[in-house]
Amino acid sequence: MIPDSFIQDLLARVDIVDLVDGYVPLKKAGANYAACCPFHNEKSPSFTVSPTKQFYHCFGCGAHGTAISFVMEYQGLGFVDAVKDLATRAGMQVPESEGRSFMDEKPGQTRTLIEIMARAAQYYKDQLKASPRAIEYCKKRGLTGEVAARFGMGYAPDGWQNLQEVFPDYNADELKLAGLVIENEAGRRYDRFRDRLMIPIINPKGDIIAFGGRIIDQGEPKYLNSPETPLFEKGRELFGLPQARQALRETDTAIVTEGYMDVIALSQNGVGNAVATLGTATTATHVTKLLRQVDRIVFCFDGDNAGRKAAWRALENSLEALADNKRLGFIFLPQEDDPDSYIRAHGKAEFDRLVTQAMPLSDFLLRELAQRCDLTSSEGKAQLIYEAKPLLLKLPTPLLRLQLVKRLAEASGFAQVEVERLCELRSYTPAAPARAKRTAPSLTRNLLRIVLHKPQLARQLQIDLLPDTPERPALLILHQLVSNSPEASSYAGLREQLRGQPEESMIESAASELLGQPFDEDEADEEFRDTLEKLQEGGQKRAFAELQTKAQQFGVAGLSAAEKLTYIQLLSKQAGRS
Repeated sequence: MIPDSFIQDLLARVDIVDLVDGYVPLKKAGANYAACCPFHNEKSPSFTVSPTKQFYHCFGCGAHGTAISFVMEYQGLGFVDAVKDLATRAGMQVPESEGRSFMDEKPGQTRTLIEIMARAAQYYKDQLKASPRAIEYCKKRGLTGEVAARFGMGYAPDGWQNLQEVFPDYNADELKLAGLVIENEAGRRYDRFRDRLMIPIINPKGDIIAFGGRIIDQGEPKYLNSPETPLFEKGRELFGLPQARQALRETDTAIVTEGYMDVIALSQNGVGNAVATLGTATTATHVTKLLRQVDRIVFCFDGDNAGRKAAWRALENSLEALADNKRLGFIFLPQEDDPDSYIRAHGKAEFDRLVTQAMPLSDFLLRELAQRCDLTSSEGKAQLIYEAKPLLLKLPTPLLRLQLVKRLAEASGFAQVEVERLCELRSYTPAAPARAKRTAPSLTRNLLRIVLHKPQLARQLQIDLLPDTPERPALLILHQLVSNSPEASSYAGLREQLRGQPEESMIESAASELLGQPFDEDEADEEFRDTLEKLQEGGQKRAFAELQTKAQQFGVAGLSAAEKLTYIQLLSKQAGRS
């Protein structure tokens, strides 16, 4: 929904070396820059940034992309938010897109709301320092001043219109839009949060977008969150993600809890890689956001019936976001405990043990399904497969799905192929690879590398010369993009236009080769022409061989007039070379 022309302008304005160096110190390494990869733990640098091509590639974990990709992966942002973040850095205004909620907001309204939330947060912080009752409550919960400062905690005093102290224009529309005040049917306003410990909810860019309020002592509701606003969409946000970022990279594991007080308590006790959903079930967006940053998510729930139901919803909503190199686990605490009480009672080492030994997704899925079915009866075994079918169809991971199918077959008494057929799963037995000519793939691979080095050459590709090799689809789409988009003059620009396309991984692989084998700019055109000539010669040889075989089988009379003419021309060329 953001115009391609804006994406190209943005990538031209942002220098990826400066961007990455702001997060990870880069060192010059020949024509490129190197560092230890920020996306996985390593001791020797395998993360390379190309200033000429404006992309990064890790030879260890395969992370690859442009400045936009880096912000998405490092900060856990979606594409649109990453573009907005980079545009802000570059002093550019993202064109408004259609079809998004809250798009009727006034110009500059987002920035105004962010400023209002920051002022409210500062007010709540000041009130916490001035409230012996709130301070005593924090001490009772075992919260230190350090952890309170880390999470920006504050206190909303009891009373109906305390915010009028910091917002003299208490009737301003923005206060209601930000969710800080409520207006009753008579039009009278009052503060949404009263006599509550206040915890700011921060987005990956560090802006306060909402608040969570925990009642002091007794009262209902115990937890109160901001409503959804132009800044805050609870199905997309995770509490504690900015604070957890370093610990997530160090552990490669995210612990998901149900409440922000759990996150704060875990952090207080040395477990810094915890986040929480905000008054909603875990969504696929939550899981996708976390799996951009870690390879393992562990859900931590209470052991009661409500906790098991929440865990099952988390499982169902996570399936579509999984990959075979990603793992999900589940912890079920004793019924009388939540993460806050458990770690205070048992300590960090015991909680770490629970995380390490968390129940794998496959075990939890099969256990829950088995509990719903009577596996001693034929009807119950049939029901097991019936219940499993929609879950298996959601899974995009062939290896995990195969393991689940095998275990379902064992539990139900059906054969594995019967489970696959009944669940309408296609077999994942790989077909034997087609025999390919030895020279053609290397020629098209080299052609792909040349075009990625100098994208303007894609316009000159002769499509009919390209043989049927793995690189052909990638060359075709590059030819189309460059021919139709004058602004697509760099690899980074092309890479963003290819986001989500089937050819994306092939092009990334070829682009990574550019880092180890730099091209001479002056020789790129000549090498491009030489490669096309070799492809043309190979095509003529194949055409001649096909016509010769047909002529030998049916005689020259069996060829059409056009085939005879082509055969004679190719025969003359063959004679001329000999």
